[in-house]
Amino acid sequence: MTKLFTTAAIALSITASAAMAHDWNLDAQTSHLAFGSIKNSYLGETHAFSNLSGTVTESGQVSIQIPLSSVETGIDIRNERIGKYVFKAAPTATLTAAVDMDTVAALHPGETTTMELEATLSLLGEDVDVYTEIFVARLSDSRVMITTNDMLFLDTDELGIDAGIDKLQELASLDSISRATPITARFIFEH
Repeated sequence: MTKLFTTAAIALSITASAAMAHDWNLDAQTSHLAFGSIKNSYLGETHAFSNLSGTVTESGQVSIQIPLSSVETGIDIRNERIGKYVFKAAPTATLTAAVDMDTVAALHPGETTTMELEATLSLLGEDVDVYTEIFVARLSDSRVMITTNDMLFLDTDELGIDAGIDKLQELASLDSISRATPITARFIFEH
């Protein structure tokens, strides 16, 4: 389930041109961070986080906050259990990176590019390195969209939440819950 954080890395490649030297802010209404899980080896489900926030400074320092209590799985008791046993009631996970702003600043509205991204996900006191390729689209002079370019996966062991997943599996009387999960993200930044 922790794969979802990686998607947040996508948001990190926000851009600003020299002519638009402003901080960029994440548009929570149009941004979306989702992750998948598979239980009992065959039943796939999609889950998401809401109320994301984040900024990219004019110098390229990125910070994205993922409110862990906003996880939505479609089942209230499962949302509560994930918050309690997987996220241990922690308020947020944070994704940080430094981005070369010149690459996207060269894009005109309607143009796109792909970029490699290195980021750090801070979750439950642990820092996890995240590497992915992102797709960047300049929507207008003041809006940029970043999405995952390929399938992105994280594993629960790397994120240090295996024990929480074990507890969810026990409480739901499941044979299995996947430990590697796909992530998708759509981040819209504006200034």
